[in-house]
Amino acid sequence: MTLTAPTLSDLPAAAAQLISFAGTEKVFLFTGDMGAGKTTFIKSVCEALGVTGGVTSPTFAIINEYSAPNQKIYHFDFYRLKTQTEALDMGAEEYFYSGNYCFIEWPEQIPDMLPLHYISVAIKVLTDGSREIAIDKV
Repeated sequence: MTLTAPTLSDLPAAAAQLISFAGTEKVFLFTGDMGAGKTTFIKSVCEALGVTGGVTSPTFAIINEYSAPNQKIYHFDFYRLKTQTEALDMGAEEYFYSGNYCFIEWPEQIPDMLPLHYISVAIKVLTDGSREIAIDKV
């Protein structure tokens, strides 16, 4: 499925479509160039799931935890990892298989640790500044 978000105000509708498409799948891999809007889109997805606190990039913390009604959400940013071992040492795989939502930015940093099943979310900036969001079940 491919969605287009011409403006930031279109992200909540795209987030709702993503959640509906995912069904029971809880692990999401977000890819796209730096500045493509991965964190901004994750913020919209978290809001759609009921997160009321702030959603920020975990660039330096590597992982942020958010609370939504009756569930936890884990947001990873693996951009700064030097090796996959760093993610392994922090117990990333335990989060991935916890049954909670996991939103993973820069999954290409941990190729050998990715779960077998996930939702792929590829964000691309188009020439007019809108975002193309390609979503697939893997």
